[in-house]
Amino acid sequence: MLSLEAILEARPRVRETSRHTPCEYSHTFSAMTGAEIHLKLENQQRTGAFKIRGATNRIATLTQAEKDAGVVTASAGNHAQGVALAATRTGVDSKIVMPENAPIAKVKATKNYGASVVLHGVDYSEAAERAHEIEREEDRTYLHAFDDPDVMAGQGTIGLEILEDCPEVETVVVPIGGGGLISGIATAIKEQRPDVRVIGVQAEGASSAASSLEKGELVTLDSVDTVADGIATRSIGEQTFPIIQERVDEVVTVSDAQIATALVQLLERSKTLVEGAGAVPLAAVLFERFDYEDDEVIVPALCGGNIDMNMLSTVIVRGLVETGRYLKIRTVLEDRPGALEDLLDIFSAHRANIYGIQHDRTSRDISMSDTEVEIDLEMRGHDHVAEFLEDLRSEGYEVDVLV
Repeated sequence: MLSLEAILEARPRVRETSRHTPCEYSHTFSAMTGAEIHLKLENQQRTGAFKIRGATNRIATLTQAEKDAGVVTASAGNHAQGVALAATRTGVDSKIVMPENAPIAKVKATKNYGASVVLHGVDYSEAAERAHEIEREEDRTYLHAFDDPDVMAGQGTIGLEILEDCPEVETVVVPIGGGGLISGIATAIKEQRPDVRVIGVQAEGASSAASSLEKGELVTLDSVDTVADGIATRSIGEQTFPIIQERVDEVVTVSDAQIATALVQLLERSKTLVEGAGAVPLAAVLFERFDYEDDEVIVPALCGGNIDMNMLSTVIVRGLVETGRYLKIRTVLEDRPGALEDLLDIFSAHRANIYGIQHDRTSRDISMSDTEVEIDLEMRGHDHVAEFLEDLRSEGYEVDVLV
């Protein structure tokens, strides 16, 4: 099983390509939760995510013959970029298989770091199958994204930094995809400070670790569905599973809506951009998915910031909806002069700001003497939304909430 010694040995290798990222106290999230929150900003890491650590350590352990033959791996994006950069810096040829729906930004970045990219499959598991075929066909060395002791050891250097930068830490919260990150961090922490809790967090739509722990055996999901593409794996690893069983105190899940809310809060309140997987640990704290005490020192590990811009816009809107900041409604008006103005008077009275409005007389679902309007609104919270909708309906408007 992975040891602290292996992580300490990995550290000088990892320093060749990675940064010692900040662990910053957050006044905002401490006030919101009642705990003392320190954010481990691994989203500021080179390549935008923690994966460069494990990739660097694994490539450093290759024999010269393995380096000459080149490497291959599968990844949803962050491991791909880490392998690409680490391989290029050491003169190793790399080929990366990514799911066909991998974020465009991650695909482009992987190519820019020097790797050849093959798009295959609907998710990580199918991409991995193709990568193993290339391993056999081209005699390359396969670099597993998480189920590898050297990769885990590289990721574990984050745990060393957390204990150094925040020695008063009581709980560390870590996202789980395949389990390599949390295996490394938990080992680094538990072998030095067994009193510190390690909490793992998965997206509800990719909760293989939680299911595996519950059943006491590895569970492979039929499919995954989450905005946190960086942790969208059908199963945790055979080598990571026993480490999680032994060294992780609890594994919880969060919904995509909660992930989106945490992402928006980080962006708006801390000016910190993360991807879905990076927001998962904070979501678990904000929505109290595990128990913690007032003033407990908690470090959520924000594991990455590589989010596709199209996904970012979608997640922002979802986060605003969840916090009552965005509302889209549909109603029907009489098709007469002044009808829209009467409606907008109510909007004005409630200071509901209009983002956009669509006016349609041709809908088959309404009378020919009516017109249908859809309106996008900026609101100030759930109470504001409730009061606004109540007033509209009391004035006789039939209102459908679309978003």
